[in-house]
Amino acid sequence: MQQQYEGYKDLADSLKSASALLNLERKSQLHQDIITICNHLVNPSFRIAVFGPFNHGKSTLLNAMLGNRTLPIDLIPTTGAAITVKYGSDVRTRIMLVDGTEIYRSGTEILQQFAILDGNRQMRKDVASVELFCPHPFLETGVEFLDLPGTNDRDEQDNLVREQLLSADLVIQLLDARKLMTLGERENLRDWLLDRGIKTVIFVANFLNLLEPDEQKQVQNRLLFVAESFRAELPPGFSNLYRVDALPALRARLKGDVAAANSSGLAAFETALQNIVGILQPDRGSVRLPRVQAIASEIQYSLKAKIDPIALEIKSFDDKENTKIEIKRKAANLIYKGFFTSVGELRDWLALPNLLTKYQSNAAVALAESNFKYWQTNTLKKDLTQLQFAAVKWLYQAYEFFQEERPQDLIIPFPSEPQVILPSKPSNTDDLSEPGSIAVGGGIGWLLGGPVGAAVVGSISYLLNKNIQKQDDQLAKESYHQEVAKLCITAIEDYLSGFSTQGLSILAEYEQKAEKVICFEVSQEPLEITNKRESLQQLQNGFNQLLQELEKVKISSNHQPYKEIPKYSNTNRKYSPQPEKVQGSPKKDTGVKQQQENTAKNTQTRVKSVSPPPKASPSPRPEEVETKFREWELNEEIARMKAEMRSPKACRQTSPGSQTSKQQNTTQSNKAPNQPKTQTEKYKITRAYSILGLQTNASQAEVKQAYRTLVKKWHPDLFVNQPQLLKQAQEKMHLVNEAYTTLSDK
Repeated sequence: MQQQYEGYKDLADSLKSASALLNLERKSQLHQDIITICNHLVNPSFRIAVFGPFNHGKSTLLNAMLGNRTLPIDLIPTTGAAITVKYGSDVRTRIMLVDGTEIYRSGTEILQQFAILDGNRQMRKDVASVELFCPHPFLETGVEFLDLPGTNDRDEQDNLVREQLLSADLVIQLLDARKLMTLGERENLRDWLLDRGIKTVIFVANFLNLLEPDEQKQVQNRLLFVAESFRAELPPGFSNLYRVDALPALRARLKGDVAAANSSGLAAFETALQNIVGILQPDRGSVRLPRVQAIASEIQYSLKAKIDPIALEIKSFDDKENTKIEIKRKAANLIYKGFFTSVGELRDWLALPNLLTKYQSNAAVALAESNFKYWQTNTLKKDLTQLQFAAVKWLYQAYEFFQEERPQDLIIPFPSEPQVILPSKPSNTDDLSEPGSIAVGGGIGWLLGGPVGAAVVGSISYLLNKNIQKQDDQLAKESYHQEVAKLCITAIEDYLSGFSTQGLSILAEYEQKAEKVICFEVSQEPLEITNKRESLQQLQNGFNQLLQELEKVKISSNHQPYKEIPKYSNTNRKYSPQPEKVQGSPKKDTGVKQQQENTAKNTQTRVKSVSPPPKASPSPRPEEVETKFREWELNEEIARMKAEMRSPKACRQTSPGSQTSKQQNTTQSNKAPNQPKTQTEKYKITRAYSILGLQTNASQAEVKQAYRTLVKKWHPDLFVNQPQLLKQAQEKMHLVNEAYTTLSDK
C-alpha cells in the first residue's frame, strides 16, 4: 500500500508543479482544488463526508453514529467550519489558526467558540482547520468523518463545502424527506459531485418519520427514483439509498435502546457503510483518481492556452532565422565553389608545364627581340590579371554578403627579367657576321634588321617545336644562332619556373585566408526570444510530466506530449564550407604541392590591386539576402540546385523547420474524435461558441473566420496608447484565445 501512495505523491507533485507554472491566484477555484486533491492523494485515511443543505441533520446523524453528542447541534445552521473526526484514545479537540497557532483541548466544548457560526451567521476567518478525536472502533480502522457546513446559506460556506468534497472518498448526501431533492440539491448534485468525478455517493433520507404513512410511501418511491437515476460507483450488491431518522437514532443510542436504534434505520445503515468502506478502503485509487482526471484536464487546457501562442511565436522566429541561414549557407557553398573553381583555373595556369607550353616560345622570342618587358605587360600580366580577378571577385561577393572579414588582394609578383650572356662568336662562319649585332649590358640587345635576328627566332621556334635527339646535339652546338636560341629558352624556363613556384605558394596561402571571408556567423538570438524559449520549455516539461504521471495511474487524456522545438541551425556558430562538401571543387596534385614548397624570393615587380575594396554596408535583411542570392544564380549549377529545391523530396529535406512544423502541428492539433464526455467539457464548448458569437453548430471554417475577426478588433497592439482599453483588450483576447483553443481541440 505504501508504494501506491508513493506513486500518488509523484502525481501530486506534478499537479502542484503544473499549477505553479500557471501562476494561479491563491484564491482561485482551480488553485484551491489542486491543493485539496493533492493533499487528499497522499492522505492514507479513508474520509467520509456528510453533505447537504443547512438544517438537514448532518451533525445529528454523525452524533448518532458516534454514540454521543460530540458535534454541536442547534436549530439554526451551526457548523461554521469543516470538522474532521479522527480516532483518538480519548475525546479531545485541536484547532489550527491561520497564523499557525495550535489550540489543543480535552472534550469538545471549545467547538462552541471556534466551529459554529457567529451571531451574524458568519464563519470565523482565523480558523485553518478543526480536528476532533474520538475513541470509536470504526475510526480506529483508518476512517475519518468530515462534518461540513450546511449549503444554500452563504457563498462563503458553499465554497468551503465545494472545496472539501474533493477530499472525501465517500459522500453521504443527506436529504430532507419533507422537501425531497430541491432545485439547489439537484444543482449541487450535478455541479459539485458528478462533474467533478465524485460518484461514490450514498443518499440518506432524514425526517421520514415525521410524515404520514401514505406520504412516506410516496416519498419512498421518489427516493428510489432519485437513487436509480444517479449512477453511483459503489461495490456490487450495495444500495445507494438508506433511511435514517437521525434524531430518534441519536436518542436511542444515548439511552442504549437497541430496538429503537434498529427501527430508526441507523443499524442497517451503519452495517452497510462499514461493508462498503471495507471494500473501497484498500483500493482508494479507484475512488480518488476520477477527481484528478477532471482537474488535470482543466490544468492541461490552461497550460495549452499558454504554451501554444509562445510555441507559435518561437516557431515563426525560428522559421525566419532558418530561412535566412539556409540562404546564407547555399550562398556560401556557391561562392566557395565559384572561388575554388576560379582558383583551380589559376592554379592550373600557374603550373610550370602549362606555362611553358603556352608562353615559353613567345617569351623567348620577345627576349631575343629585346621586347620582353612589353610581352610581360601585355600578355602575361593581362592573362594573370583576368584570372586573379575571376578568383577575387568571389571573395568580394562573400564580404558584401556576410560582412565577416574584408578580403585581401591577391598579389602574385613577376620575377626579374631574365638575363642572357651571349657566347663568343665563332670565327669560321659567315652567316653570323652581321655588323649590326652587338652585346648590350651583358644581355641580348641585337639591333635586328639583318639575318641574325631572324635566324635566332627561327632556331627558338625550331628547338621548342622539334624533338631534338641526342644525335642532333652536336649539330645544334655547331650553329651559333641555335646556341643563342637555347640560352633564351633556358632563361625563359627559369623565369617561368620561379614565377610558377612563387605564384603557387602565394595562391595556397591566399586560399587559407579566403576561408575567413567565405563564412558567416549565426547571430545570437534576442534575449526576449531566449527567455520565451526557456519559459516554453518549462511549460512543456510541466505539461509532459503531468501527462506521464497520469498515464502511470491509467488516467486517459486527449492530449499528446509536446516535442521540443529545435533551435535554428548552428546557433552562435560560424559556418564555413568545406572542400569535401562542395561538389566538384578542384584538388591539388603532388606536383603542384612540390612547387609550392619551393617559394621564390624575387618579388620586385608586383601586380596592382585587381579590384577596389567595397564600402561596408549594414547586414542585409532576409528578403534582401534572398534577392541578392537569386541574382547570382546565373550558372547551370545554381539552376540545378533551384530545381532540386523545388522538388518535393528536396523541399522536405531543405525547408527549414518543415519536419519540426509537421510534428508540432501533429502534437498541438490532435483533436479528440469523440464528443465531450462530461458536463464540464460540454459547458466549455457551449461557452466558447458564445464568446466567438457563433451558433453551436458552426463549422470549423466559421470558427476560424470569427477568431480572425475578433483578433483584428481586439488585438492588444491596437491599444498600446490607451491603457484602459488595453487591459480590456487583453482580457478579451484571453477569452477569445481560450475559446478558439477549446473549439479547435473538441
